[in-house]
Amino acid sequence: MRTLHTAPLLRRERDGEPVPEHAVLVVGDRVEAVGPLAELTEAYPEVRIRRWAGVLGPGLLHDGPLPAAPTPRERVHALLRTGVTAVLVDQLVDPALRGAVDRSDLLVLAGPVAPTLVIGGRADLSVHDVDGTCLATVVAGRIVHRRA
Repeated sequence: MRTLHTAPLLRRERDGEPVPEHAVLVVGDRVEAVGPLAELTEAYPEVRIRRWAGVLGPGLLHDGPLPAAPTPRERVHALLRTGVTAVLVDQLVDPALRGAVDRSDLLVLAGPVAPTLVIGGRADLSVHDVDGTCLATVVAGRIVHRRA
């Protein structure tokens, strides 16, 4: 299934300049296209469209210890609520925490990389309000957090 994620502003790179009226086309767990909303809706007229408020961009990398919480699952959920879609492997020494990360499908990286939307890359997205509040997190094409 194809889903077009769009918001008033889109950033291809986490610190990049946002552009208006753009979208990300997701097929399964991959980014198929990034571009102007009008062009993508014309090229894919029957696509499912998810309209988000705020700024749409790549998911975030968490490069420190995971937040404290009573269970490994809750520690991972605390990350998802902030738009995190990737963590560093050296923060996952506890097997129970590593298991929770694997079940959530967070990307586990050997070292830090700049989050970027890449055609053919994994569909890891986050949507943030102007005040920085995470409105939604998409991991490998799946919505895993949506602010009520």
